[in-house]
Amino acid sequence: MTATILDGKAASAAIKAELTERVAALRERGVVPGIATVLVGADPASQLYVGMKHKQSEAIGMNSIQVELPAEATQEEVEAVIDRLNADPACHGYIVQLPLPKHIDTDAILERIDPAKDADGLHPTNLGRLVLNVNAPILTPLPCTPRGVIELLLRNDYDLKGKEVVVVGRGVTIGRSIGLLLTRREINATVTLTHTGTADLAKHLRQADVIVAAAGVKHIVRGEDVKPGAAVLDVGVTRETDAETGKSRVFGDVHPDVAEVAGFVSPNPGGVGPMTVALLMTNVVEAAERASAV
Repeated sequence: MTATILDGKAASAAIKAELTERVAALRERGVVPGIATVLVGADPASQLYVGMKHKQSEAIGMNSIQVELPAEATQEEVEAVIDRLNADPACHGYIVQLPLPKHIDTDAILERIDPAKDADGLHPTNLGRLVLNVNAPILTPLPCTPRGVIELLLRNDYDLKGKEVVVVGRGVTIGRSIGLLLTRREINATVTLTHTGTADLAKHLRQADVIVAAAGVKHIVRGEDVKPGAAVLDVGVTRETDAETGKSRVFGDVHPDVAEVAGFVSPNPGGVGPMTVALLMTNVVEAAERASAV
């Protein structure tokens, strides 16, 4: 068996084409969706990631707002930026790029974000509303990476209803939040959350119709532990430095031999990553639509 590739680049391109039309409709009404990023320090990887987000958002017609602070910025200075973006009507959604310098209270900064402008969908208020809401339409930002995982499957005509989903990894970005979306009645999947401390992880994996690998552990999911025909989404990232070349290499959580057993596999990179950015922009466009409807 050779797995069908869940192409995140193609799916995200389709989402961005749809967003372009929605942004154009908003602009005709005098509303320009504004997305902002807050970057503290000059970490090259963070600068590259933030730059990519702005390039893509500008390409679909959004207003791009970049705020950069030096690494030695104080807690008060970062909080002042958050307060300014919360009050800025031109900003409909924003993110604070992590990690922040160690002297900054990250939790305090993230909780200071206006929940309505939470582009990542991970504000405690928004996660709490998601916990309480199983049936009704959701009118708050959603966790963009879990939403990207689900959207990638749905756009490949994969029906999640009644499926057994095993999530590997307990981080808030994916592991702890994706079950809230998958168990909503409109999706109706059954979710088991596992992690590096789970006894007999392989037993859980072999029972799964869908595996979401997000532990950040190189090749923790191997072909021998995957049910034939299962859908496997590789979300975790491990960086290793090659001893000979000194160059950094990126590995996913899913071993390459899984493609010989699984029915569907998302590549890493090129799978869930592009979906995360597309759904981040979706959160901001939806926030602009909600704000303009008031």
